[in-house]
Amino acid sequence: MFKKVLIANRGEIARRVIRTCKRLNIVTVAIYSEADAESLHVKDADEAYCVGKPPVVQSYLNIERILEIAKESGADAVHPGYGLLSENADFAKRCTEAGLVFIGPSASVIASMGSKLEARKTMKAAGVPIVEGVEAPVKDVAEAVEIASRLGYPIMLKASAGGGGIGMQLVADAEALEKAFEGNQKRAQSFFGDGTMYMERFIANPHHVEVQIIADYEGNIVPLFERECSIQRRNQKVVEEAPSPFISEETRTKMLKASVQAVKHIGYVNAGTIEYLVDAEQNFYFLEMNTRLQVEHPVTEEITKLDLVEQQLRVAAKQPLSFTRDSIDKQGHAIEVRIYAENPTTFFPSPGTITELVLPIGEGIRHECGVEAGTTVTPFYDPMISKLVVWGETRAVACERLIQALKEYKIEGIQTNIPMLLKTVTHKQFIKGHTTTNFVEEFYLPQLTESK
Repeated sequence: MFKKVLIANRGEIARRVIRTCKRLNIVTVAIYSEADAESLHVKDADEAYCVGKPPVVQSYLNIERILEIAKESGADAVHPGYGLLSENADFAKRCTEAGLVFIGPSASVIASMGSKLEARKTMKAAGVPIVEGVEAPVKDVAEAVEIASRLGYPIMLKASAGGGGIGMQLVADAEALEKAFEGNQKRAQSFFGDGTMYMERFIANPHHVEVQIIADYEGNIVPLFERECSIQRRNQKVVEEAPSPFISEETRTKMLKASVQAVKHIGYVNAGTIEYLVDAEQNFYFLEMNTRLQVEHPVTEEITKLDLVEQQLRVAAKQPLSFTRDSIDKQGHAIEVRIYAENPTTFFPSPGTITELVLPIGEGIRHECGVEAGTTVTPFYDPMISKLVVWGETRAVACERLIQALKEYKIEGIQTNIPMLLKTVTHKQFIKGHTTTNFVEEFYLPQLTESK
């Protein structure tokens, strides 16, 4: 096992990785920007180094400086967490070249899944269902209109290198497509350095369901069931649960099998997630693969009783998995909500200083929190500040615990999305487990209008 691990991240995920490393007697190295000097992940780590000025490109995305710190600290491995450099193939490659173990898949696999167009082709070859669409980049507006007329409106316009909904838009007709194409292309170029666009047939009111997998260097692949991630705002998840209350056991079996096929086809090693769109008839289609730990990994941990960070570390250290698909079963139900420093009506970030923070306690309640009273939430980074995770013997018990915990959760000094989360998890559609990706637009936003 590794002696010292550098965590190339910040906030709650850095703290999450540090916690497991400490349990395994691994020395931890944190990095921090000048804005994060007093952050909890810095206090938790055994060692901490300043990585640069507050802007993310000068700090947490500064590959040269991170590698310098790794060398200076004597780290023998790097855990990237999620976001930031976690799916940057160049970073993974540079770590390996520097003699560091990158705790994740190989740089070549990250690159192959980084392009959604290439990922579509790869998954099709692996026998995984994909949404009808194009197999090559869309060159310009004229070609986009021609393709849309063939596939039919409405249609999804997407950035091949996109993530978090950036560069993605549903368009209803040719006029809307002409307006949307160049704008999304420029946005994708600005955020990802790649303006490549493609198009897919639109699936109405889908569920967003993903399969967590873990694979070792000996070819063992274990699917750790699925997560329902349909409740989203701006195409970003805010509520996740495991297992999915929507899919049948037959669909689950097919989805897990397809995910194993996909992982085997690309030679994937470590933890990863295959994401799918599922229509009303439970047909599922490949959406993308995340070659890293997911924000929502705690719900899988709660129903499998596995520590996924520990499994990542063990696999990266060339240790075989200590369990098989048959030896792991899902236990109970878990739900996670993401708590953001944001206006619950507009979803705009709400930076400021937290003056009071009370985390609810009780049976089945878990927190992944990156802040404390006195923490200043800056505009430099993603506004997610913590995650509330609950587990129950049944989904009904988990829902009850979640609602009570949200009512007891107290944070002052900034706005948060807790009011939005409470309206969501108390809604009859959520209680029934009938939530699709249009839940916020169909049920939450109308509640705001009605309450005015």
